[in-house]
Amino acid sequence: MGVSSSRWSLRRRPLKQRHLRVLSLSRKRRTRRSSKEEKEAKRRLVGAKEEMEMKNLRLYVENRSIMEANERLRQRALFLHRENRALLVQLQSKFTRPTS
Repeated sequence: MGVSSSRWSLRRRPLKQRHLRVLSLSRKRRTRRSSKEEKEAKRRLVGAKEEMEMKNLRLYVENRSIMEANERLRQRALFLHRENRALLVQLQSKFTRPTS
């Protein structure tokens, strides 16, 4: 009974459990990253985190400036609305006087 490279022998009998355990360990070793790759992955994560923080800060500053401009425009619109009402009142009083 010879053992082929797969999990089954020529007679299609399963390998002993200890062989399965060894196979699974070697699979884990193949998929595990080297320490150099792990360090590089961590470095990329830190770089990505810093980049996201910078984007967040830029967006926050831009948002604040937009909100400040919005507030200035709101105040200007309120001023123009009041001025428009005052002019309208003057105009109405000008045309209603001669009829009295």
